[in-house]
Amino acid sequence: MIFQRALKRELASSAGATFTVLFSILVTWTLISILGKAAGGKVASTDVVALIAFAALNYLPTVIILTSFISVLMVVTRTYRDSEMVVWFASGQSLAKWIRPVLTFGLPLIILTGALSFFATPWAKQKSSEYIERFNKREDLQKVAPGQFKESSSSNRIFFVEAVAGKSAVVQNVFVNSVDARGTSVVVAKEGVISTTPDGSSYLVLKNGRRYQGTPGQADFQTMEFERYSMRVAQQAQEADAPMEAAMTTKELLESPTNATRGELLYRIGAPISCLVLLLLAIPLGFVNPRAGSSTNLIIAVLIFFAYNNISKVLEASVKQGKLPFAVSWWPLHLAAALAVLILFAWRLNVNHRYHPLALMAALKRGGSKKAVSQ
Repeated sequence: MIFQRALKRELASSAGATFTVLFSILVTWTLISILGKAAGGKVASTDVVALIAFAALNYLPTVIILTSFISVLMVVTRTYRDSEMVVWFASGQSLAKWIRPVLTFGLPLIILTGALSFFATPWAKQKSSEYIERFNKREDLQKVAPGQFKESSSSNRIFFVEAVAGKSAVVQNVFVNSVDARGTSVVVAKEGVISTTPDGSSYLVLKNGRRYQGTPGQADFQTMEFERYSMRVAQQAQEADAPMEAAMTTKELLESPTNATRGELLYRIGAPISCLVLLLLAIPLGFVNPRAGSSTNLIIAVLIFFAYNNISKVLEASVKQGKLPFAVSWWPLHLAAALAVLILFAWRLNVNHRYHPLALMAALKRGGSKKAVSQ
């Protein structure tokens, strides 16, 4: 009991440190990615914090799986390196006795991974899609951030505004460069606003400005001052996109059995199973020679994790493309991993039994007695 309590405390401490490092790396990478999109005008600057939270929640199941795997592996490796495992074997205990405390530690993580993959992650992906879609459906002028040039959705206009008047839709010091069949025109105005007619058409209404049409120095060059000038604003297509399978709830996936939904369901089922398998795999994989002091097993563990994850992605893509049926795709990989765990446990138990200290002492005694008899 004392050993199990100490082991649980050490596992929790290792998991906390590992999760902090991995989650910090994830948030930093997500922050850089989303800030780059906001700077490029692909997402609204006001939605950056929410999008970072949604993206972090999307990757959280993978972080928890890797955290549980590495934390158990590091604790087992430390016990080998500090020769505590020798005392453990000398007291008549086997490596299989580690399974219960490790599962006790990992069961909450397995449940959390399942809850995230089945419920929280789809919700986060749905909310993230709603934020991005809402920004994409905004009018061209409403997407422009003060001090930035922005190309219109029709790619024939470039907008620039110097400032926004409070929280209203009125923008100040507007610059619009348009290219059409008649040539290039430049319009500058002190302010502008989007106006919608009763039939649903949208116009950019500019006030107190000047319009330049044609090429300067040519005969067709024209200059015009105006108090009010309206130009048609191209609208985004309002067609409803097909719902992404990743953003669908688990209930919706079960109610619409298509290849795409089954592939997404395969991923959600595999997340908690892989967490369980990797937790058990870390026990026999954590062996290290105390004299060597090598961290080769940690490198191998990381490679195993990424190979496991990539093969799962390949199976998921195969199901979505209809190349493999769902019934024969969700279990073979996990079964193979479970068999690998059993084989590693059997191998380590056999090695530990052969090199058990008491067994070595008995062998030495038998060898000494035979030598005395022969003499």
